[in-house]
Amino acid sequence: MSEWYERSFGEDYLIVYRHRDWKQAEREVALLVAGLDLRPGARIADIGCGMGRHSLALSKLGYSVVGMDLSEALLEEARNQEESEAVTWVHGDMRQIPFEDEEFDAVVNLFTSFGYFEKDEEHVQVLREMRRILKPGGRFLIDFLNSEQVKATLVPESHRNDEESDTVIVEKRKIEQGRVVKCIRLSNSEGGDIREYTENVSLLDEDWFRAALERAGLELGSVCGGYGREPYDRASSKRLIMTGRRP
Repeated sequence: MSEWYERSFGEDYLIVYRHRDWKQAEREVALLVAGLDLRPGARIADIGCGMGRHSLALSKLGYSVVGMDLSEALLEEARNQEESEAVTWVHGDMRQIPFEDEEFDAVVNLFTSFGYFEKDEEHVQVLREMRRILKPGGRFLIDFLNSEQVKATLVPESHRNDEESDTVIVEKRKIEQGRVVKCIRLSNSEGGDIREYTENVSLLDEDWFRAALERAGLELGSVCGGYGREPYDRASSKRLIMTGRRP
């Protein structure tokens, strides 16, 4: 059986997450990359780029961007966006990134595009791959959920309608064996045409990342708790955003 992330990031993903704001993504990216101190035209790899919101935002800021994702459906959506030709879109697995050694000035991994795999060693392997494709002194940015805040504020169940596709979306959430598990059920307004998916993300915390980044040969610089680079608070911050460099 295929892994959950191979099944979930398809055509229905575009329905479930249609509400995500592209303009907001542009604002978030501008705030985040300001802390990376990159030169104009710097070459950036967006690992786990999805439908391309952040890759396109980076491109509009004047960077040379390559967006990589495992989902062909999401990459196709990215290619259909205005100005998509400014970004190079690549199919690939973040555990074996299909780029050359020391190819990029910066690597970004945004909006919790991490923690998907069953074994922690696979997550460390992703970090090692990020290091490999970075030039010496190159910068990285990882934007992850804040696990303690997720545990404290988890909404067990929610319902909403996507009127454009006549789809009822039911999401059920739970914490299980150190992971946040979201079960998504889609149907039409009459209760037919049912499709079900699961999203399953490991609740990795700041301590885990500090140790894993060191194992991967990356040097952690700053940690903040939001897109405005607010100070990180383990209990209340909505995000765990880490920047650093390849020594």
